[in-house]
Amino acid sequence: MTLVVDTSFVLSLAIVRDEFHVAARDFLRDSDEDLVTSPLAVAEMDHLITQRGGPAARDVLWADFESGAYGVRWWADAMSETLTIARDAPKVGLADASLVALARRLRTGRILSFDSHFASFDLTLLPERP
Repeated sequence: MTLVVDTSFVLSLAIVRDEFHVAARDFLRDSDEDLVTSPLAVAEMDHLITQRGGPAARDVLWADFESGAYGVRWWADAMSETLTIARDAPKVGLADASLVALARRLRTGRILSFDSHFASFDLTLLPERP
């Protein structure tokens, strides 16, 4: 199965002092599912992980992408679908809207995220919060 990956999950995984670090680490350790995200989320991850974790955390993230730990998916009309979702949910930015579009495209109802607003899109948030 495939899981869509949100920035909040990656940040929690990378930053040991994050309140959800253990939940993210343990979930990933026990999972063998394909992890995918969008290019918009990658840009958000890059920015926020550098800001919160510094260059060393950023380098680990980049190495994860290079090794294929996370797949990145985009398709011809992805931006149009993303904008439609963002317009329908004005409090959701483009990065998160792109993940909703990706989940719909992949027909998965599951997302690795600690951001509760994804539940309003009928997505199951994983892992469960401690």
